[in-house]
Amino acid sequence: MKQEIKVPAVGESITEATIGSWTKKSGDFVKRNEVLMLLETDKASVDVVAENDGVLTILPGSEAGAVVQIGATVATLDTDAKASAAPAAEAPKAAPAAPAQAASTQPASGAASQHLSPAVQRIVTENKIDTSTVQGTGKDGRLTKGDVLGAPAGTASSAPSAPAAAPAKAAAPTVVPMATGPSKQGDKKLVPMTTIRKRIAEKLKEAQNTAALLTTFNEIDMGKVMDLRAKYKDKFKEKFGLNLGFNGFFVKASVEALKSFPAVNAWIVGTDIEYHNYYNIGIAVSTEKGLMVPNVKDADTLSLAGIEIAVRDLAAKGRDGKITPNDLGGGTFSITNGGVFGSLLSTPILNAPQSAILGLHKIQDRPMAINGKVEIRPMMYVALTYDHRIVDGKEAVSFLVKIKELIEDPERLLLEV
Repeated sequence: MKQEIKVPAVGESITEATIGSWTKKSGDFVKRNEVLMLLETDKASVDVVAENDGVLTILPGSEAGAVVQIGATVATLDTDAKASAAPAAEAPKAAPAAPAQAASTQPASGAASQHLSPAVQRIVTENKIDTSTVQGTGKDGRLTKGDVLGAPAGTASSAPSAPAAAPAKAAAPTVVPMATGPSKQGDKKLVPMTTIRKRIAEKLKEAQNTAALLTTFNEIDMGKVMDLRAKYKDKFKEKFGLNLGFNGFFVKASVEALKSFPAVNAWIVGTDIEYHNYYNIGIAVSTEKGLMVPNVKDADTLSLAGIEIAVRDLAAKGRDGKITPNDLGGGTFSITNGGVFGSLLSTPILNAPQSAILGLHKIQDRPMAINGKVEIRPMMYVALTYDHRIVDGKEAVSFLVKIKELIEDPERLLLEV
């Protein structure tokens, strides 16, 4: 029987998807649970697998890149068909080796095979001297002008001799023009935006058009956190199997700051403010398909190691295209780290409908005034972009100061005091 393969429902409010690619072709025999195609939605990428064994037929209009509706039939699977064994391709026979080309002439022996100077060649040609009968007295047995002047004339064979080589002239200096190449003006192409890229564009523009965006800045001395990492990184990796990064510290600091300033963890719904008593922290992940912000759910219940493990797993799923709608939904606050790409300072944009996002940047040694003295310290600029409709400037600045205090005193952060 023929079984229809339909576009599955992959999340609330998602009505269409894009067929990213087919891993099988029409006519291929597929087995149960084999991946048939990669489906891209406005939230994530989803693998569609075969529910039974059978022969696949991709329907017209369902090629890679096509936009399809949720529930639409894109292919059929003939479960009664059997796999046909294709005859093994016969290995091409090796072409017979071409016979070696016979030499056109026999190599000359003695002085006859030598390269003659222009002066010696002229004397040999004019007097028809057989150079094979003349003993050379020059370097490596070469014939000199004196050798051929004393040789008997008219002894050369009747074969026509090569014309005398003209004396070499000094080459005149040449001016090499700069290579310009063909103009590339007008060389362009149009590539349709993927569903994910379109959704990213829509959400960012929505945040820009709707929210009253404002950004406040501060800087953090990362010295104590870096010392703590250096002291315990080996034991941490031995116990948990991953490197101790900065994500765990900033997620924990954000949770504590959000508890002190709940408006930063809320958002606007119509004319109401929706406050949240849970803390789902989004971590921006850059992938080949675009920026994604999966969430560390219930971050307030996780240890530092638990947060690091969750962030590692989400980053790996993002790179592998395995992020699910559940990973992306439900975030209440976000963190983006442009420092991994070398950014020193930036103004991040909100991940709507959230009301704030924390931007981290490159750690750079800078001279700082410490107790009246100049010291070189590892400093990081941090930025908080917030929706001024719900978060006042005082709250935003105080929130960022709270982050600074906790990171600069990590013992206090870990003790939650």
